[in-house]
Amino acid sequence: MRISARGLFWLKVLLHISFLLPAFYLVALVLTGNAGGDPVQYIIHYTGMGAINSLLATLLISPIAKRFKIAALMQTRRLVGLYVCAYALLHISAFISLDLLFAWRLLFEEVIKRPYILVGAATLIIILLLAITSLNRIKRSMGKRWQSLHNWIYLAAILAPIHFYWSVKSEIIEPSIYIALFAALLFYRKDSIYKWLKPKK
Repeated sequence: MRISARGLFWLKVLLHISFLLPAFYLVALVLTGNAGGDPVQYIIHYTGMGAINSLLATLLISPIAKRFKIAALMQTRRLVGLYVCAYALLHISAFISLDLLFAWRLLFEEVIKRPYILVGAATLIIILLLAITSLNRIKRSMGKRWQSLHNWIYLAAILAPIHFYWSVKSEIIEPSIYIALFAALLFYRKDSIYKWLKPKK
């Protein structure tokens, strides 16, 4: 299946709309007082789900492109990946500003008390590095090291659902489903992961 340059343009437009609409919807919910009984926790959870769903979408692009032979689809990975970063930054920003009210000392106490925050922070650092180095100029300057760095998305795909699972207090069905989905996508890439982890001779 072939996508023309015009078709790819409109596909990217559709993707932008798909990722931006949930953010605008969240703003509408907050402004109309429909963000649940605890709006702060609702915002934190909502943006976190935006990040994990965007990460899932990023990992789905390659299998879909290969299965249906749509090479042009691979050109959307950077776009989707940047939305992973955007939602992850909104997630941590909401937590620090709305929940902790910028009490940095309290942040360190929370990390010790709730280690899943540390897992989330590690995931965010990986995602930030991937977003920053996705620029073509940086990609060219890094050479082969670029692919090695971007293979860390596999680690992010492990840490993100663990962070989600660990953060919920009672309902574990939904995070368990995400763990299964990410596990399936990582299993699909088992050869690439093995090649990445295999010691260089």
